[in-house]
Amino acid sequence: MLVLLPPSETKRIGGDGPPLRLDALSFPELAGTRKVLADELVELAADVPASRAALGLSPRQDDEVARNAALWSSPTLPALHRYTGVLYDALDVTSLRGAAAARARARLAVGSALFGLVRAGDPIPAYRLSAGSALPAGGTLAARWRPVLDPVLAAVAADELVVDLRSGSYAALGKVPGAVDVTVLAEKPDGSRSVVSHFNKAHKGALARVLAGTRAEPTDAAGIAGIARRAGMRVERPAPLSLAVIVAA
Repeated sequence: MLVLLPPSETKRIGGDGPPLRLDALSFPELAGTRKVLADELVELAADVPASRAALGLSPRQDDEVARNAALWSSPTLPALHRYTGVLYDALDVTSLRGAAAARARARLAVGSALFGLVRAGDPIPAYRLSAGSALPAGGTLAARWRPVLDPVLAAVAADELVVDLRSGSYAALGKVPGAVDVTVLAEKPDGSRSVVSHFNKAHKGALARVLAGTRAEPTDAAGIAGIARRAGMRVERPAPLSLAVIVAA
């Protein structure tokens, strides 16, 4: 099983790993696009106003531009330690121990606008690039990633069950055939439901934690639902490849 997470705009700075080496990352088929995008980010960082416009930043976020400028020389951290925010707080991967931690490292991956797809332990620097960013070279990031990322994700899905927790803009970077798609629905006392927005990431992070640490090896959406229910989560299966996490409004 592979649990595919979205990245976060906020990232832990610093690190104790050596500078970025593309040959140290998983999925070497993506190295060419990674190199092109990384070089574009570094070049863009030389023009701070252009960086703000392309990346959707304010002057108060110029530190993000400086981090892009140092992309090839700054220290790295394992991907799951680099990303921060609501989902990663709920996942709390650093609190997993022993066999659960080992399973998490094997099962968790992140869909990234800069790196395409990285596994939990892949060493990456701090950077700023979102799926909706518009780089000066032109074309959407989805248009640039899909030709190379789609085959990689298809190969992964052919070998193991994929649970896709990515948001829409990151899911657009590459399709995963046969993946289990997860939504979070808030249920009101009258039984009406709506898609959760604010707490969506927290509930997906909690599900990711359950799936990362379980001893079970699910092979389909029914197996994923069973694991979630045993962990105390309320889930339904609206379609064979869909899972809905139901929470109180």
